[in-house]
Amino acid sequence: MKNNYNAEQIQILEGLEAVRKRPGMYIGNTNKNGLHHLVWEIIDNSVDEALASYCNEITIVITNNGEVIVKDNGRGIPIDIHPKTNKTTLETIFTVLHAGGKFDESTYKVSGGLHGVGASVVNALSKYVIAYVMRDGIIYKQKFLEGGTKSTELEKVGKTDVDGTIICFKPDEKIFKDTVEFDFNLIKNKIKQLAFLNKGLKLNLFDERNDNEISFVFNDGIKDYVKEINNGKEKINNKIFYVNKKVNDIDVEVAVQYNENYDDDLYSFCNNIFTSEGGSHEDGFKNALLKSIHLYVDNLKQNNGNKYIWEDVKEGIVAVVSIRHKDPLYEGQTKTKLSNNDAKDSVYNAVLESFEEYLLKNPEDANNILSKITLSQKARKAAQKAREDTKRKSSINNFSLPGKLADCESKSVEESELYLVEGDSAGGSAKLGRNRKNQAILSLKGKVLNVEKVKQDRVFENTEIQSIIAAVGTDVKKDLDIKKLRYGKIIIMTDADVDGAHIKILLLTFFYRYMKDLVLNGNIFIAQPPLYKIWNSKNVNYAYSDSELEIFKKDTYEGTKYNIQRYKGLGEMDPIQLWETTMDPERRTMLKVTADDAFLANEVFSNLMGDNVEERKKFIIQNAKFVKNIDI
Repeated sequence: MKNNYNAEQIQILEGLEAVRKRPGMYIGNTNKNGLHHLVWEIIDNSVDEALASYCNEITIVITNNGEVIVKDNGRGIPIDIHPKTNKTTLETIFTVLHAGGKFDESTYKVSGGLHGVGASVVNALSKYVIAYVMRDGIIYKQKFLEGGTKSTELEKVGKTDVDGTIICFKPDEKIFKDTVEFDFNLIKNKIKQLAFLNKGLKLNLFDERNDNEISFVFNDGIKDYVKEINNGKEKINNKIFYVNKKVNDIDVEVAVQYNENYDDDLYSFCNNIFTSEGGSHEDGFKNALLKSIHLYVDNLKQNNGNKYIWEDVKEGIVAVVSIRHKDPLYEGQTKTKLSNNDAKDSVYNAVLESFEEYLLKNPEDANNILSKITLSQKARKAAQKAREDTKRKSSINNFSLPGKLADCESKSVEESELYLVEGDSAGGSAKLGRNRKNQAILSLKGKVLNVEKVKQDRVFENTEIQSIIAAVGTDVKKDLDIKKLRYGKIIIMTDADVDGAHIKILLLTFFYRYMKDLVLNGNIFIAQPPLYKIWNSKNVNYAYSDSELEIFKKDTYEGTKYNIQRYKGLGEMDPIQLWETTMDPERRTMLKVTADDAFLANEVFSNLMGDNVEERKKFIIQNAKFVKNIDI
């Protein structure tokens, strides 16, 4: 019998029901990231008041009761009756999708946020929301319950001599089933970035759960941001290039400083939103910087027909590009790539003249930058030759894959896996224990080169890295083509000791710096071999942590004699054990490598793997208390 399909099957979701029915459409997901998206939406509303020059302080509180409170000293949300809804403006903003001042250019010339839906989405996905508004000497209050239902009418609850808004919300655990626990460090990193992008704006964060608190205010804005990123690194130009101009009704703010490192740190923003994929404003910056350097070289008559490309200019650069645009356009729904052509022109015009002038007025810094770029160009050409030589040798020898690769039978990228294994011993066990149909093994000899400390030509001359590039198949950096990926999962499998951890971070550094798209696409994984084997005559178990070992001792082996073996190397396991504990998809545990916070990832790789000894010491001291296992 056919299923009935008529008007009764067509649901009409009213009010905020649609948000609760499909929360992922509005906040991406309902895990930790989605939970904190609620916080960002409310903070963004307060920051928009700062962008409009009506607010200079925002305070965020994480309460003992699992709430977040956001307070600002802006104008306060309007409380008069809205002509279209016949409700107060406050109630309209919190109960009607796409209602907000961000659509009125006279209210907010520029704004971030999620197209004006922020407050209503937070209301829809919260157990309750309480809004306080301070306007015209009066404190107003209104409460919403269980997904946005109005609990009280707007009421006057006191008098005040300040203006502003206070929003208190508690996420609904029926929506956020994974966690409703707020992450202090995640919120701290977010507001610190906002403080950099909005000079003079003070942001405070208090955590009642452990009396933790911190405040940020940066009077030099993105110049302070560049200083922070370059902290502990050897600078090429001591004076930071900075420009802040309004071009074609677009506010352009750019800061640039070079360091001795080989990587680039370029971050672009539009209306405080990080555009991780760049876009037109970033293109305008790159073109202007390249053009102004050529003009400077021509002016010095040092050209000799030598032309630089962006690959030469970007080495060692730390740059922040921030614009304010009244009508930003993005590719896709994620706001990660700006597409406004006028943004490209405005940034280009703002930077071109200013950077050339900067070079002329600061000849010592200019000479240092030019020397850095020239060395980078030579290294690029050497690296290109090394890569071409490698490809030529592969062609001559009639193979394109490394000899140490034990490939799998399947040609399906989705089901194929590549294990990167340290040492011949572990590699041998992995080859014997694997599923040949879809699991490939690449044995690596010794520790992989630390790509954070060497130029590209050294990287491409390294035998182990050549093997990885050939096996993965995508090429690297700007030439990376993810469509050529040979394995859907690339799994780093190292010993569970200090050396294994070091090899793991060396490989992660390589992937993040040379194949970042694979990290962002979720193709990189870390195998989790067991730390212990515990057994007696009746039982054999594997423990992946100290706490799991203690559970086995108590639940399975209490009152009996048992043996414990601490695994330090994969080679200590025979092929069957390695399969059962680490490679069998039905039983293994793996960690997917992600980089949700590009700024934090860059900072960690630079500090831990670069030449910044002081920052590395600081990191070790701060995180030593979290170390569980140390092999001496």
